[in-house]
Amino acid sequence: MAKYLISFPAAAMVVLDSELETVGQDAHAVIEEAKAAGVYIFGGGIDENIPPALVSADGSVAQGGYSWAPKLNGGFTILDLPTREEAIAWAARIAKACRCSQELRVFGFDPRS
Repeated sequence: MAKYLISFPAAAMVVLDSELETVGQDAHAVIEEAKAAGVYIFGGGIDENIPPALVSADGSVAQGGYSWAPKLNGGFTILDLPTREEAIAWAARIAKACRCSQELRVFGFDPRS
């Protein structure tokens, strides 16, 4: 089994205000299906109302993230799945519910973690 990150940037989800409630219901339904299937690990979205903090090795904190990095926002779901094909199938279900394409990445396995 591998852990897969299924995500989208906030700008990718373009829906009318009148559709937001339905999109939310559809997205939550897919998450409930993933939970029932026993593959759900974590999901949520970046709270854009709270700015990132950049924490150095000495513990000092600076407001904001890396200035050169793209802004991190949007929605994220992590699923534990046996194959990439199954991850693609779940990503397609989430894409349909959210009305936008999803990026799919696999976490590298660290046997010491």
